[in-house]
Amino acid sequence: MVRLLFAVAIALAATACRNTSQPAVTVYVSEDQVFSEPILRDFERETGVKVAAVFDTEEAKSTGVMNRLLAEKNNPQADVYWANEPVRADVLRRQGISTPYKPIAAGDIPDQFKDAEGYWTGFSARARLLVVNKGARFKPSGVFSYVDSKAKGKAVIANPLFGTTTAEMAALFSLWGDEKGKQFLDGLKANNVKLAGSNGESADFVASGEFEFALVDSDDAVDRIRRGKPIEIVYPDQGEGEAGVLILPNAVALIRGGPNPESGKKLMEYLVSKETERKLAFANCAQIPLHAGVPTPKEIRPIERIKTMKVNYADLAVKLQAIQPILKQWVGY
Repeated sequence: MVRLLFAVAIALAATACRNTSQPAVTVYVSEDQVFSEPILRDFERETGVKVAAVFDTEEAKSTGVMNRLLAEKNNPQADVYWANEPVRADVLRRQGISTPYKPIAAGDIPDQFKDAEGYWTGFSARARLLVVNKGARFKPSGVFSYVDSKAKGKAVIANPLFGTTTAEMAALFSLWGDEKGKQFLDGLKANNVKLAGSNGESADFVASGEFEFALVDSDDAVDRIRRGKPIEIVYPDQGEGEAGVLILPNAVALIRGGPNPESGKKLMEYLVSKETERKLAFANCAQIPLHAGVPTPKEIRPIERIKTMKVNYADLAVKLQAIQPILKQWVGY
């Protein structure tokens, strides 16, 4: 009996040591809670590290937790930022809020999707795709289809002041220059392109047949296909000399001066791993793995089969801010 009690005491002491050696990690998250929370719970269960997560609300999508990080710059409360795209993660780099860390698990993720100095690392991406109603008479092939005279009154696009359509506009202005970007916006207006409140609403307009095509995120497209809506996916601008598809990966960053950086690094390694990418690929968000060889849902192409837009996400962050007055004027603010 004495031996048994001694063994139990040793086991309890060992457990206590393990717990105290793995302090909790605090993560601010702009990825949808319905997709991100199960990943964080898996991390807790598999590592024993407790997670305190602060999620963006739908009303403050992608900006609420980032603004909180900016406000806490001189007194950091978070260890990790999980962004749903890299542009805002790069804002933190420029503000001196994140600190470099290059996860070992991200070694074979293409350099295009990582900050060169390690201020953020991309994983599990959405692609900006065209959804086309199966009954459409006009078949778009790229973003310039929006300004084709044959498409007049047949297309819809989400408000470019918000969400990933803002990133799309920043990418196009970066590739083309401001003058050509403004001409494109003027062409949208002249072609009676419908302005929707979101990518999801754009996809619904196309699914209903009210409009023939829209540029949306890949998760919006896959969701409608899985619900049996009469739409098909077109990968824009895949031809020789064309720009390709804008890829928007999740991005994870380590916060400078966070309370538990070692736990933060452990969480980052977990998030960028092949297993996490597999989970996000087969969740309802159907995100595209950036590691080679990770299975991809049947509705979407693997990253190796997509001609991707060659953009610098740091430049995109700067351009996004610079074109805000142009976009506001175009929308009518």
